[in-house]
Amino acid sequence: MAARPLAVITGASTGIGYELAKIAAGDGYDLIIASDEAEINDRRHDFGVFGVEVKGVRADLGTEAGVDKLLDCIGNRPVTLLMANAGIGAGGAFLDQDFHRAKDVVDLNVTGTISLIHAVGRRMRARGEGRILITGSIADDIPGSFNLVYNASKAFVDSFAQGLRNGLKDSGVTVTCLMPGPTDTEFFERADMLDTSVGQDEKKDDPADVAADGYRAMMAGEAGVVAGSFMNKVQSLFSNILPDNILAQMHRQMAEPKEDA
Repeated sequence: MAARPLAVITGASTGIGYELAKIAAGDGYDLIIASDEAEINDRRHDFGVFGVEVKGVRADLGTEAGVDKLLDCIGNRPVTLLMANAGIGAGGAFLDQDFHRAKDVVDLNVTGTISLIHAVGRRMRARGEGRILITGSIADDIPGSFNLVYNASKAFVDSFAQGLRNGLKDSGVTVTCLMPGPTDTEFFERADMLDTSVGQDEKKDDPADVAADGYRAMMAGEAGVVAGSFMNKVQSLFSNILPDNILAQMHRQMAEPKEDA
């Protein structure tokens, strides 16, 4: 009996990553799921009902040791799908933050993401097959004064995804960038943004819908997809038209803590 193909999903304990893992399991992929949350071990049972093998790795992928721990779990097994979804934000004014908190955003969203992709992507290229999905954001083109490092990190990630895609042209490996808008996940709580307009907005997208958009685009080999509501697509369009100072002010109205505003 042939071995089932393997999907690796990071940030899979909740939210978009959890839904991506559910879709992949339903499609018959064995899973290696990773997160720095303790819930990751419980999630193994959620996906096991699909009759696939599931391994959970609790690791801080913003550290070299955490990435190595995930790679050790993968071992020599070929990865068919890599969904680099793990990411965090840090609300508030940058100069008022503890710098190490801001650095954690860069370490996970940027350094950990490209470190994992570098290791797994090389193996995919050597085999001549594989699909990579990178979770970016529609905030990539918006200067975000009250989620500054997050927005900047997603600008890096989205640019990285498109450059890597071109670099892997004709290799058999595809790269897709998933660009969600505000989504109903634990992101805003973890980023200390519940006291903001965007954090309190009840019209956030369903993570299951966002994951479905990203998964479909990845399997179709598309370059990227703005996921979720129609308004996300409108915002993405205008972020490429409006001047940065106007975009920054618009984002401020959404992300500035209300007590400060």
